[in-house]
Amino acid sequence: MYARRRRRYFALMAVCLVLFVSAWAFVRLWSVPAAIAMCVVAMVIPPVAAIIGNRREPDDRWWDEPPDGDPGDDTRDGGTRGGGRRGDGPRR
Repeated sequence: MYARRRRRYFALMAVCLVLFVSAWAFVRLWSVPAAIAMCVVAMVIPPVAAIIGNRREPDDRWWDEPPDGDPGDDTRDGGTRGGGRRGDGPRR
């Protein structure tokens, strides 16, 4: 799940780098407008890659969801809100 998103992100960023480097390395020798167009496309890819890399998939648990099997209590200290460290319960 996270590996799949990371792979998509890095693939898009690799495409971005290839477009940018190839545009000014050798495409500009044939056509400057084509090189500029390639750079414009490369400029749009990083925000799209960030959106795709952070998109939630159906099998992902998100930060505000309780873990599976938990009936609704997602606090660490057993349901007391605002109380100290873990293990600071009543002493016996």
